[in-house]
Amino acid sequence: MRVRILVINGANLNMLGVREPELYGKRDYKALVDYIEDHAARRGIDVTVTQSNHEGEIVTYIQKAHGIFDGIVINAGGYTHTSVVILDALKAVGLPTAEVHLTDIHSREKFRDFSYISLYAEKFIAGKGFDGYIEAIDYLCDKLSAKER
Repeated sequence: MRVRILVINGANLNMLGVREPELYGKRDYKALVDYIEDHAARRGIDVTVTQSNHEGEIVTYIQKAHGIFDGIVINAGGYTHTSVVILDALKAVGLPTAEVHLTDIHSREKFRDFSYISLYAEKFIAGKGFDGYIEAIDYLCDKLSAKER
């Protein structure tokens, strides 16, 4: 059985390459999606990559993952620090979840120190750029594959 991973990107991730390139780099969102999809194809993982600037739409992505996906990789963007409803959606579907941030959120503004997502996610990866997504996908894939044995 192939592992099915949903990757959810939150607010402003669609602005990669434009938004604060000194923090996020010059590669755009399409480059991120291609990077993730190429890695998943090499590993034989089914991956779906989504992005929304709307909190409710992110909640809907999470809810619809129930019964379809085996795990979630999420970079909720700024909603990481504010969204109880995204946390509640993750808890409701009960899927293994890895939290990813392109930058080291703990070395930035003080308000970024707290993550609602971290109250549920079993893996936290920050400050590794695009490679953080690969680490998160591999973590979930390895965990889920071991579970099947």
